[in-house]
Amino acid sequence: MVQQEEVVKMDDETDSIPPEILEEARELCRGTEVLPEGAKGLAKRIKLCRDQGRQLRVKLGVDPTHTDLHIGHAVLFRKLRRFQDLGHKVVLIIGGFTAQIGDPSGRNSTRPPLTAEDVKRNAETYLNQIGVILDLEKTEVTNNADWLAPMNLNDLLKLAGRVTTNQLLAKEAFGDRLDKQLPVFFHELFYPLLQGYDSVAIKSDIELGGTDQRFNILMGRELQPHYGVEPQLAMFLPLLEGTDGEKKMSKSYNNYIGLKDEPDDMFGKCMRIPDHLLIKYFELATSLTGKEIDQIKEALEAGGNPKDSKERLAEQVVRQYHGDEVAKQATSTWQRVHSQKQAPEEMPSHVVSESTPLFRVLVESQMCAGTGEAKRLVQEGGVRIDGEQARDPNLAIELAAGESKVVQVGRRKFVRLTAK
Repeated sequence: MVQQEEVVKMDDETDSIPPEILEEARELCRGTEVLPEGAKGLAKRIKLCRDQGRQLRVKLGVDPTHTDLHIGHAVLFRKLRRFQDLGHKVVLIIGGFTAQIGDPSGRNSTRPPLTAEDVKRNAETYLNQIGVILDLEKTEVTNNADWLAPMNLNDLLKLAGRVTTNQLLAKEAFGDRLDKQLPVFFHELFYPLLQGYDSVAIKSDIELGGTDQRFNILMGRELQPHYGVEPQLAMFLPLLEGTDGEKKMSKSYNNYIGLKDEPDDMFGKCMRIPDHLLIKYFELATSLTGKEIDQIKEALEAGGNPKDSKERLAEQVVRQYHGDEVAKQATSTWQRVHSQKQAPEEMPSHVVSESTPLFRVLVESQMCAGTGEAKRLVQEGGVRIDGEQARDPNLAIELAAGESKVVQVGRRKFVRLTAK
């Protein structure tokens, strides 16, 4: 438990902040909303920490509810890395306790709780993937079960006494459910309180989260003074739309770019991003500096080809998760296949032993899931043989000894047909 201590007050009339700190704060705040006072508020806190001879403590709490992450999840980790690169202390809280309750944010029903075993297993995969972005050796990784699990009834009543039921029911997810006469279970009311107490326990200076975490993060700011801790700043990052350009990125919507995706798939998915989201993706999904992104934006506004910027974005994303050489290879493959209309150098092969209808070849070579899909794709012009469009699903595929043909399905699937 955090003991009561004197709160260090920040002077609203802070002496002039050094220009380098202001510039650092502005760079960190790009693409975000920071409360209170935006970049100025962050600059004040950075200066206060330096005056006290300590690092700014930057908090992110994650409930490991899934095993695979996508670049929408990575938006927060990329921002954390920016803080880390500038010498601040990143504190990553694994929600070992809160994940067993379930965050009600954005939910119109009670979230199924996880077991401690689920949390542990998922957390291991999270850290493996996050380690590609964050320097885990410089990251303070902790588990909120360490301070939440030991709480007794007196501790919980003290915590609950810091806020009113009216405040908790003001949370959008609860209000929506009550309006629809859907149940709100009592344990769910504790979630924002417990997440807020995490900020007390680690004495965070600033907490990061998506815009959907506004209530929970501000709850931390509300609770800290009651335990003698200076109220944290809140940094909200926008949710990243998926490759469809409409819904938020999610595996459920099949519009995601996974951190575990193969390089060519990752590159291809980036190339499907709508033009109007390009700058947002550069801001949230890459490590490019604000100055570099401004130059890309100016070039686009001056009439530059979005395709060029999209290729740069795709190469940058692949580089971040697979390295320089792989990114260069993915770019080369994409340009050869899609810009120069050439087939990739490496592709799966399939043996055709006798005359076989095209649609059946597509199914047997696993280019299509079934007969119906194969026939439809051919009829819609989505299949090419040696670069020539095929329109007849029943076209006989027959190969002489030593002969081969390249079949292309859609934009990214290729198979080399060979004779037996």
